Amino acid sequence: MTATVTGVPNSLSDAIAQAGQATTAALDDGLTRIQVSLLLPGLKGETFAAQMITALLGTGRTIKVFFPDMGAAALAKRNWGEVPFEILDVGSGRTPVGQRVTEDDELLLFVEPSAVEVLQVEELCNQAGSRPVIFLNPNLEDIATIGIGYAGRQLRERFLSQLQDVYYLSPDDGFVVSRTYPNLWQVWGEPQIEGTNYVLLGERSERPAGDVLDGILMGTAGEEGDEETPTAVPKRSILDQMQRFLNALSS
Repeated sequence: MTATVTGVPNSLSDAIAQAGQATTAALDDGLTRIQVSLLLPGLKGETFAAQMITALLGTGRTIKVFFPDMGAAALAKRNWGEVPFEILDVGSGRTPVGQRVTEDDELLLFVEPSAVEVLQVEELCNQAGSRPVIFLNPNLEDIATIGIGYAGRQLRERFLSQLQDVYYLSPDDGFVVSRTYPNLWQVWGEPQIEGTNYVLLGERSERPAGDVLDGILMGTAGEEGDEETPTAVPKRSILDQMQRFLNALSS
């Protein structure tokens, strides 16, 4: 297992390169249900996918790309022109779901799949078997759609719980939560001096959230099991933070 570069990327191209590196490392290690999340306002899934596909084609695998609906798939076909892979939609195309994965497909890529299509996505993944499947900016666990009852719990247990975050980058109110496989989840504090780097506030084996994340940000939790750390992150307007972060990554 090879360590990958961590830290808050300096540009959008650096972020996508980082995501590609983490995804390739995960594929090399045999992971087959991979989530890649680059949660930046204004970043279109088609743009993200186009650049990620370039990295994935370098693995030598035959790729099939799925968009949530016919409109998104048709738009990608128009914008991308002739490409060395097939573009389909998840749930509303003319090809039956049972015929959308063939023996020649070595890797499936889903672009921004949502909870609306989750059952069709699950069926396609079942057809893929042990072949790798990658989800770009998925939103498959929307409680309002899949519910919290028995059916929702069963879906999480048999399918959603199998998905692994290999790349995650999300700016928030004065901080960034990230993960770059095979490294730990990391929380970065916004730099206080113009031109300096983000400060690593803490690392966790699971995605930090709730009280754990609050503890890292407030300086009351360092490494897992520690009780204190000297660094805390100041609060800023979330809209201001996200806009400045997107501007920096787009430069």
